Amino acid sequence: MVLTENYDAEGKVGALILYKVAGGAHIYKGALVCLNGDGYAVGGSDTAGYKFIGVAYEEVDNSGGSDGEVSIRVLKTGSFLYPIESSQQSDLGASAYIKDDGEVALTTTNSILAGYICERPSASSVRVRIDNAVR
Repeated sequence: MVLTENYDAEGKVGALILYKVAGGAHIYKGALVCLNGDGYAVGGSDTAGYKFIGVAYEEVDNSGGSDGEVSIRVLKTGSFLYPIESSQQSDLGASAYIKDDGEVALTTTNSILAGYICERPSASSVRVRIDNAVR
């Protein structure tokens, strides 16, 4: 549709977006969150077909529910501290991939991008900037 008058696109200001949670999923606050193949939020893992959507703002337990029965708020911007098996100072700016819901890695089987390493507090932890990786 070509606009011929002003249109209210109902923009959302802020970094929190609401997603429906997969049945059987328990997502903890601070978890890396993905969409599964059916489009429901799950804890992040190195699983083919998963799409990274952000970091859990809260804990949501849908382990006894069905798909979409509950929703979770997910942070879409910012930088977050996660464990990593091993990193070097030269890894600053490198891609960080989802290993599981609470850890990143420099390489994984399915290469689900969580963001880019922007700080290295220690050899076993990195701060990951997620803005350009979330879907």
